[in-house]
Amino acid sequence: MSTDRRTVLALTGALLAGAAGCLGDDPDRTEDEPNENGNGNGTGDGFGEYDAPEFPQLELVTDPEIGDDALATQVRGNVAFSLDLLEELRADSPDENLFFSPYSVSVALAMTYAGARGETAAEMADALRYELEDGDLHPAFGALEAEFARRNEDGEARGASNGERTASASDDQEGDDGPAFQFTTANSLWGQDGYPFREDFLDLLEAYYGAGMQLVDFSGGPDEARRQINEWVEAQTNDRIEDLLPQNSIDASTKLVLTNAIYFVARWKYPFAEDETEPRTFTGLDGQQTDVETMHQSIEVPYAEVDGHQLVELPYVNDDTSMVIVLPADGEFEEFEATFTVDRLATMLGETSVPEVDLALPKFGVESNFSLVEVMRRLGMERAFGPGADFSGMTDDGDLFVSEIIHQSFVEVDERGTEAAAATAVAMEDSAPMEHVEMTVDRPFLFYIRDRPTETPLFVGRVVDGATLQEN
Repeated sequence: MSTDRRTVLALTGALLAGAAGCLGDDPDRTEDEPNENGNGNGTGDGFGEYDAPEFPQLELVTDPEIGDDALATQVRGNVAFSLDLLEELRADSPDENLFFSPYSVSVALAMTYAGARGETAAEMADALRYELEDGDLHPAFGALEAEFARRNEDGEARGASNGERTASASDDQEGDDGPAFQFTTANSLWGQDGYPFREDFLDLLEAYYGAGMQLVDFSGGPDEARRQINEWVEAQTNDRIEDLLPQNSIDASTKLVLTNAIYFVARWKYPFAEDETEPRTFTGLDGQQTDVETMHQSIEVPYAEVDGHQLVELPYVNDDTSMVIVLPADGEFEEFEATFTVDRLATMLGETSVPEVDLALPKFGVESNFSLVEVMRRLGMERAFGPGADFSGMTDDGDLFVSEIIHQSFVEVDERGTEAAAATAVAMEDSAPMEHVEMTVDRPFLFYIRDRPTETPLFVGRVVDGATLQEN
């Protein structure tokens, strides 16, 4: 990713807010010079088109030439989809903590979208907030995956050096021998051996998502195929996501499963001292009060307060990744959450200064497991499910449709940092001045982990029930 592009992406608040009027823009695109690997950055015209074009010569575009306005529009789309998904998931479980990776869901369904055509593709693009033109979308996802791979390499190196400095700030933490920073994503396809998948579809997913095809025998041994997929997911997530595909989630009629796995572990740039952790009262959404282990420190980090609603951003050791915590005003959580939009988030981020924040934050862990079929239906993605779906971009024979979308996620936050993992499977069947402020997170709150240069929401969560915070 170019330095200029990094500069544009780093303007987080301005990028989100400034894109409000950019919907519908169609900037001109030109071919780039060959990159350092010798790959020319062609336009990629035709990828994802609804008339199932052929791809006689696939070019891997590692940094597509996408206009800044269009990029900003897609950034808003990514964040908007995260909030859409949060809204639908909380509607199903309004009184429960939840956690998910919108990035994992979006990538798994982007790979599925690559084979969709006609109204099926149009509905998917609308529900998933894919704002870029089809010729830009998959190259952009490919560029993002490549950027995250570089982020992992840079973060491991920077985290190792920063880890020595941050560890000295909290010498009472023993046994802290894990990586200072690790962030990996992986994609894979699991297809029925002998099924006539289109080569151009497979080539596209291999080029932009690194998703190779693993041949399995769903028809003769669906449970063995399920076991292989689950083992792959476990390996990619450091065993944090187990049994992603439960019993009977796939059967002999399954022809394809598309999977994404994401794993994240990072130390805080400013770790909490364990001897400062003590029980404090957390008041849940239902008014129930619970004593939870609460961390404490005073640090200079980005902070904003708008109409009594507080936001704080806690950086990890690589500086490019952070956790943003949003604490609505006392008694206003439900009203705030119901009206929490991209613009409102952009406003709060744009109001941040760096005072000394006297922060109290619960240690917490959340595990979630969802079927997203009905959720995506409610978001407008209807034709993809059941007979009548158009996935002719995947195969010339048969009538594939999405039979299940399963998402599983895990997060644990303590004095040292954060560990998080998530996986998604899409199964397819045939047919300012320095000041001092306080922020005590002792009531329901929202949080998300973001990649700062690209403003990609990696994980999103809500905590409303203190009784289950430390059961994991």
